[in-house]
Amino acid sequence: MLDIKFIRENTEAVEKGVKDRGLKLDLKKLLSLDAEKRKFITEVEDMKSKKNTASQEIGKLLREKKDASKLKAEMKASSQKVKEIDTKVGDINDTLQKMLLEIPNIPDSSVPVGPDGRSNKVVRKWGKPRKFNFNTKNHIELAEELDIIDFGRAAKISGAGFALYKGLGARLERALINFMLDIHTKKHGYKEVFPPFLVNRKSMTGTGQLPKLEEDMYRLKDDDLFLIPTAEVPVTNMHRDETIDEADLPIYYTAYTACFRREAGSYGKDTRGLVRVHQFDKVELVKFVKPETSSDELEKLLKDAEAVIQLLNIPYRVAVLSTGDMSFAASKCYDIEIWAPGTDAWLEVSSCSNFTDFQARRANIKYRPKDSKKAAYIHTLNGSGVALARLVVAIIENYQEKDGSITIPEPLRPYMDSMDAIRFV
Repeated sequence: MLDIKFIRENTEAVEKGVKDRGLKLDLKKLLSLDAEKRKFITEVEDMKSKKNTASQEIGKLLREKKDASKLKAEMKASSQKVKEIDTKVGDINDTLQKMLLEIPNIPDSSVPVGPDGRSNKVVRKWGKPRKFNFNTKNHIELAEELDIIDFGRAAKISGAGFALYKGLGARLERALINFMLDIHTKKHGYKEVFPPFLVNRKSMTGTGQLPKLEEDMYRLKDDDLFLIPTAEVPVTNMHRDETIDEADLPIYYTAYTACFRREAGSYGKDTRGLVRVHQFDKVELVKFVKPETSSDELEKLLKDAEAVIQLLNIPYRVAVLSTGDMSFAASKCYDIEIWAPGTDAWLEVSSCSNFTDFQARRANIKYRPKDSKKAAYIHTLNGSGVALARLVVAIIENYQEKDGSITIPEPLRPYMDSMDAIRFV
């Protein structure tokens, strides 16, 4: 959420940020309501000041045994007027809060301006695509032939867009999760947490999924709880309505969770296989940092996610997202895309974002600087470290062999009883 004072004092910058994202918002109405609210508040404060003066005058009249009925009547009328204005201010404030929730974060000045992903800028590439001396297969063919993922039974159980991992397929998934958690906790300094997979509406609003993206979320109607789209939601909300001491910063968390997304509006696209699924596993990275360090922390976060893919020796590229392709809450975002030769596509497996104080204002997360008694809003960041199932796609397709087997990347072998390959049985 943007600070209303910031919007008031930087209207042109906010309007440009909204326009660069390809959105249309009526800031004039917002600012008009803000001006009306401040006018009412000034009026109430003036009336309360006069009321205090009148109260003292009434006390004086009563002590002097003089008639104070006129002043008492005026005070009663004034008190009623204050109540009426307070009600109006409350109504205006509710409307303002709803409008503020619809305003996206302001893109960082380094973010390329453009309407969609075609304006993203690739900033670096790592690794070289493998040259095969045989005709490659995609992950669907390989997984079904090796009987490690059953898409047909998953569809029978749940419908399109789900996967059933079996045998060494399930083992590979578990190995990847443990491998990534170990890297981030033992090498990168993150603290592991295991949060709930269901969160309340306030949590979803705090991180920016609501109200804008509600149609993409799975909601339990009777309890008004949501299946999490990412561990970012419960982990960020761990510190909602809290003030953290500066000495405790930065705070790094990593978490494995299943993630659930309806993918509303995308039906018919990539409905087979693992590229676009409604349930997937992910290891998430979340940071709480001081404002002056958040830009550097984003670069470190990105490197932590890249380290996973480098260890698995999968070619990838990093792109900074354009204003039109970036998430609603992000100020700047990098995507990591890995190469999948059988699918013949670059697949996004991590989005690393700096939200500045946008989420912190929505979730009321502050820190207390050591040299100040006044608390300030913290900066939050998050990124996938990294996401499955697309990582599984890339491993299956990059490590396929001519005989139809899949070589297990060396870093994963300790997690799979030292097996070196998944073969036909």
